[in-house]
Amino acid sequence: MIGENIQRPQSVSFVQSLQKVLRQNVRDYGMFIALFAIMVFFAITTEGIFISARNLSNLLNETGYIAVLAVGMTLVIVIRQIDLSVGFLAGFMGAVAAIALVSWGLPVLLVIPMVLFFGALAGLVTAFPVAQLGIPSFVASLAGWLIYRGLLQLVTEGTGTIIIPDATFNAIGNAFIPDLPFPVVPETHTLTLLLGFVAIVWYVMNEVSSRRKKEAYGFEVLPIGIFGLKLAFVAALVGWITWVLASYRGFSWTVVIVLLVVAIYHFVSTQTVLGRHIYAVGGNPEAAELSGINVKRIIFVVFGSMGMLSALSGILFASRLQSATTTAGTLFELDAIAAAYVGGVSASGGVGRVTGSIIGALVMTSLTSGMNLMGVGISYQYIVRGAVLALAVIFDVMTRRAAR
Repeated sequence: MIGENIQRPQSVSFVQSLQKVLRQNVRDYGMFIALFAIMVFFAITTEGIFISARNLSNLLNETGYIAVLAVGMTLVIVIRQIDLSVGFLAGFMGAVAAIALVSWGLPVLLVIPMVLFFGALAGLVTAFPVAQLGIPSFVASLAGWLIYRGLLQLVTEGTGTIIIPDATFNAIGNAFIPDLPFPVVPETHTLTLLLGFVAIVWYVMNEVSSRRKKEAYGFEVLPIGIFGLKLAFVAALVGWITWVLASYRGFSWTVVIVLLVVAIYHFVSTQTVLGRHIYAVGGNPEAAELSGINVKRIIFVVFGSMGMLSALSGILFASRLQSATTTAGTLFELDAIAAAYVGGVSASGGVGRVTGSIIGALVMTSLTSGMNLMGVGISYQYIVRGAVLALAVIFDVMTRRAAR
């Protein structure tokens, strides 16, 4: 979001204040500008198909399993580590869920927490050589990448694909939240409209409350005109997305799950002692250790969380495909890393927000969706996505140099 450390000379114009805000918060705005430009470009080149209700709904559902990985990967990179095992760990956990449902006959309400627990345990296993033995996370997670790829092929080699017939499980990745029995607007999803309105009201009240607290403590805040513009822009964006989705089938369960994950991790990373410790470790591990922070514990927590989110990603992907396949999880880790960097996480650690990782995931998925609609070949798609990732890293390096 927009930074709040802004000088407020009373003599400057609104345009000058806006230019200053944009210049001082270019890191935060870069991803939003990129996403907006991509959506406008594809909306024009596809004659509006890209921003149609059906395509936006599919786009958000396709983003889901990468978005939850990007949230966890953001915190991993923040503490100056990397986890390459998350892709095939997600694929393997999806296969475990499929086997538990099909072969073991376990109910969904037991399978989901069980798989999440196994995922968290796998993350802790990856963290052990990093935290206790000092082995680089690149090497430790690369070993996990190979192990989970082998395990995935091992458990699926008999059938190749494990079909999941459980309707409740498959609804996670394909179904939409139910509507209220009384429509407010004809041919729209009333509950989605209501949730969107509640989200806008909550956002405005939260921002106003935060502004008042900062003013009470003498902190600098945004000029009132720019603050109002910020509220209006976010409210309009949320309102537009809500209206478009409500005109189709409303929010999917995938979108709801992603929003819950983002909300929880945003709260933990910004409002708790654990979150402050994570960023302290990323900013300077040695100083954090000297200040009394248990750096090893933070590594275990972050990697364990990453493993749990990998399992959730595997559940979302298997549910969407209604099956577990031998190729599930391929390149997921690279998509998650790319989404984190595009979303503003710094390669040097200590900087990055989980909300930004969602924008980064939307950027990468939007590129794929838009190029597919345009009929661009897969080879060119990889080239474009790689160029976007390179630009994101270059942008990070340049802004850090300019800040010195």
